[in-house]
Amino acid sequence: MKRAVALLGVVVLAGCGTAATSGSQELAEGRTFTMSVGADPGSLDPALTVLSVARQVGRFLYGRLIERTSNGEIVAGLAEKWDATTTTATFTLRQGITCADGAPLTAADVAANITFVGDPKNKSALAGLQVAPGTTATADEATRTVTVTSGAPDAFLLTNVGTLPIVCAKGMADRALLAKGEQGTGMFTISEIVPNDHYTLVRRKDFAWGPGDWQKDQQGLPDKVVIRVIANETTAVNLLLSGQLSAATVAGPDQERLLAQKLDHVDTATPLGTLSFNQADGRPGQDPAVRRALLQALDLAQVGKVLTTGKGRPSKGFVTVEPRPCTGDNVTPNLPAFDKAAASSALDTAGWRAGPDGTRSKDGKPLSLKLIQPTVLGPTLTATAELIQQAWQAIGVKVEIQPADAAGINQALFGTGAWDAAMVPLTLSLPSQLVSFAAGPVPPQGVNFAHVANAEFAAESQKAANLAGTAGCEHWDKAEAALVRDAGLVPYFDAVVPTFVKGARFTISDSVDPASIRMLAS
Repeated sequence: MKRAVALLGVVVLAGCGTAATSGSQELAEGRTFTMSVGADPGSLDPALTVLSVARQVGRFLYGRLIERTSNGEIVAGLAEKWDATTTTATFTLRQGITCADGAPLTAADVAANITFVGDPKNKSALAGLQVAPGTTATADEATRTVTVTSGAPDAFLLTNVGTLPIVCAKGMADRALLAKGEQGTGMFTISEIVPNDHYTLVRRKDFAWGPGDWQKDQQGLPDKVVIRVIANETTAVNLLLSGQLSAATVAGPDQERLLAQKLDHVDTATPLGTLSFNQADGRPGQDPAVRRALLQALDLAQVGKVLTTGKGRPSKGFVTVEPRPCTGDNVTPNLPAFDKAAASSALDTAGWRAGPDGTRSKDGKPLSLKLIQPTVLGPTLTATAELIQQAWQAIGVKVEIQPADAAGINQALFGTGAWDAAMVPLTLSLPSQLVSFAAGPVPPQGVNFAHVANAEFAAESQKAANLAGTAGCEHWDKAEAALVRDAGLVPYFDAVVPTFVKGARFTISDSVDPASIRMLAS
């Protein structure tokens, strides 16, 4: 199985957000909540994908042991009690939890979910991201308790294991059911799938294990949810304005039309301005001097403004989902200052000499880069890629822009490896989630797609992993700073992306929180 980087808010695991509200409007019954996504999610098996759009759909279908509020408080989900260190955790399940087909969810079922992800032979996409390889779990049915033993120290073990999507026994036995979104423990069940068009979900009337003290008999809950696949943001905005959508995330300039209409929106931050350089053998980016020269040739403040149409902000770290556990600025003091002359000089020193036509080569090999530009993150990515191309060509580097959809990015980063620079963001809610992307095995054995080998990052992140929660922030900050200085993975500008809402209200906690949706009379 190829690994997949999630787009449109990449790898948002256990994040939090704010509420979209519409004043004191009266709540409506029997309504359908319709939201758009930018790409088809493909397989919905929650243990075998990290694609953001798949996780957005899965959020409606699969429950989690704990939930997090917008201020970072941990509240009950499938579990009513919990406790954790950096190496072990226990969860006591609520009574009466059932699967989508009515079968009871047992502690053994939950333990099997966790052990499956932790077993390397299963090649779960969440192994190393959310669960350390080698993690196991056992069950005590008499007390409804699940005991987890982490395969490695994890500073955020409670949050990482606690927010795994949990599936039922029949799904564990036949994962083809999970690929279709069946055998869930969440608030909704899947009723119709039309690939590349829409997914229809029906609310479970027996669902009573929403976050915290959530009650099932509430006004305004949608009876159905329809998730429509709409790649074009202009089309999504038109449908929202005409009332055919309840919610749409709009990253590009079309958001101005919605802001002018004063539509409510939930804002989330994502490191849209991220550059990664392929450090595999034989690639120009293997040389840190080349990587730093390429960064130094860019006016990143201007690039960021083009990327976010002036609405973003300089990045401070790899984690953007609020509340950030560690709040240091690990980016600004570690980026090279914009200096075209210094960038050219650095390439000269690295042996990449400019020829009569101005293009650079070394040992007869031209300095040529393939730049991956996502096509599913809004129209500003195209202009930004062209701006980067112009800046690099101005110092003698040949640049070929390669537009790619989610499948194409997955194939390049985790399959062929035929890329040199990529504009692919990793949206994280915990610093520990960065580790497998910036250390350890490279594809196809792992997700270290840029072939990063940074000893300081590895050492500092290991120290941090042995300290629970924010106690390790000093080491997490040092680890992130080392990556930025090394110019391999670099977030430089965050986009503040609104999800607009009409005829409803909700909160976002890594994606739209199903239990928070309320339909409004209009």
